[in-house]
Amino acid sequence: MASTVGSTSNILSKLNIDADWAVDAPPNLQQNLSLLSPQQIELAKMLVEMGQSHVFEKWTEPGVDDDEKRAFFDQMARLNASYPGGLMSYIQTARQLLADSKAGKNPFDGFTPSVPSGEVLTFGDDNFVQFENIGVREARNAAFVLVAGGLGERLGFNGIKVALPAESTSGTCFLQHYIESILALQDVSGEHQGEIPLVIMTSDDTHSHTVELLESNGYFGMKSTQVKLLKQEKVACLDDNDARFSVDPHNKYRIQTKPHGHGDVHSLLYSSGLLKEWHEAGLRWVLFFQDTNGLLFKAIPAALGVSASKQYHVNSLAVPRKAKEAIGGIAKLTHADGRTMVINVEYNQLDPLLRATGYPDGDVNCENRYSPFPGNINQLIFELGPYIEELTKTGGSIKEFVNPKYKDSSKSAFKSSTRLECMMQDYPKTLPPSARVGFTVLDTWLAYAPVKNNPEDAAKVPKGNPYHSATSGEMAIYRANSLILRKPITADAAWVLSKHKLGTRSGQGLGITQRQFF
Repeated sequence: MASTVGSTSNILSKLNIDADWAVDAPPNLQQNLSLLSPQQIELAKMLVEMGQSHVFEKWTEPGVDDDEKRAFFDQMARLNASYPGGLMSYIQTARQLLADSKAGKNPFDGFTPSVPSGEVLTFGDDNFVQFENIGVREARNAAFVLVAGGLGERLGFNGIKVALPAESTSGTCFLQHYIESILALQDVSGEHQGEIPLVIMTSDDTHSHTVELLESNGYFGMKSTQVKLLKQEKVACLDDNDARFSVDPHNKYRIQTKPHGHGDVHSLLYSSGLLKEWHEAGLRWVLFFQDTNGLLFKAIPAALGVSASKQYHVNSLAVPRKAKEAIGGIAKLTHADGRTMVINVEYNQLDPLLRATGYPDGDVNCENRYSPFPGNINQLIFELGPYIEELTKTGGSIKEFVNPKYKDSSKSAFKSSTRLECMMQDYPKTLPPSARVGFTVLDTWLAYAPVKNNPEDAAKVPKGNPYHSATSGEMAIYRANSLILRKPITADAAWVLSKHKLGTRSGQGLGITQRQFF
């Protein structure tokens, strides 16, 4: 053992690394240090200091599985680089959140909910048309970000979700639907409009399939230079309340990983340099949307017009929401110490929060038969300048949460490994009270028909609740198109149609300019 320690000390001395930490390091790591680069030894040092020595316990002697050992550190390097603040920050945050979870700490303690200010629009009326006209013009100053990291397995589809057909009459897939809608906005947004950028956030599961779908279809008419793909990395799984990494049961040289959540889109945009590039090009808005809502682009122009008119830093698209409906509600939270924030509150948290803060009936409908808290549909519009300022402060990180499944009431052990997660709609949690955060409520039939459930699960949905299946999503598109065509065309819309000679794009809709699509 003495010769091993001496050899280790010599190696660390040559690398200008303090050897003291190695005394308590697992022997199996000590004897393998000669295989590692200086950067890998630094990672090993950090892991040992952060209580992760167990990951080396089953390592073999040098000369056996050496490539696998190096691959382990390749994985650690990726996890370290992809998380804001690195693995040390991940472990520290995890320990705090796990301690709060074990103690039963309520993240909303001290907060009282109220209804925030926002704009409620009715399709086709003068107010809607005014905002939509503004939004169509503002589209030239926007970039679009599609969060598309999921597979269609849950829907019974063997492929990526954006490859699903939005409707069967033309077979147009969701990605084509979105791209053609952006191109239509690009066509009508001004005399000297430029190319509207599109970013797609992918994952290990979807990246290559997304590239193949785009390339095999000529990017659906969009220039390849307009489209950027940013791949999301996973995060380390955690075995216990001490945030010890979970070793893969099938490979002792790998750590189990799981998706971190779509909140990663903010750190990816920040680290990519695209936000700065867009700002220098004169863009003003970033619009975030998800992968299987075929109605969204019928609502985006009016919501963008609201953002421009109200000068919102953050604008959440929303729909009318029934009390206790399984969709998050947008609420203003005011803390006893004076802090305020406007954020999405999950439906299973909103009702108890109201009951605990002086509303004995909890989440109930108003006279209009809807909850006063509008339903969040996770489509967001950010003003680019303030967005960059905030991410510069936070490094792109978003407030996280952890949801361990405990074995029993002692909360001392997990049923299975857990991990930290984040959601893109939680971005406002770090904003100052001066930030202008609002919402735009649009008719559900116009704005929201996501495809989330396979036919079997949709059949189990209680009567009267939305099915959110591929069939219901398709029928919602047909219904929205029919309702739009019943509306008399306005003089403004007629002018737009004649001036831009529309009619070349197919399958999508933009509100007052819908008739170009039929």
